[in-house]
Amino acid sequence: MSLETKVIKSRLGLLNLAEELGNVSRACKYLGYGRETLFRYKDLFAEGGQEALKDTNCRVPNVKNRIEPHIEERVVAFAIKFPAFG
Repeated sequence: MSLETKVIKSRLGLLNLAEELGNVSRACKYLGYGRETLFRYKDLFAEGGQEALKDTNCRVPNVKNRIEPHIEERVVAFAIKFPAFG
């Protein structure tokens, strides 16, 4: 089972529990979600079904503050060789 499938199943589970209990607050509290999140998932599901519940995270990693790979390798090697240097 892929991560995307797990995400969709958990979101559908929240929607189903809320419908089964007939109480949005109890379902959210039981599963640890916020009410706004449930209503957002509900709107997404109403618009596009299960496919709309996919994770739509479009964040791009920030590589500006990464050091160059050869420097990183040397630092890691030094840390392994001298673990007491902190």
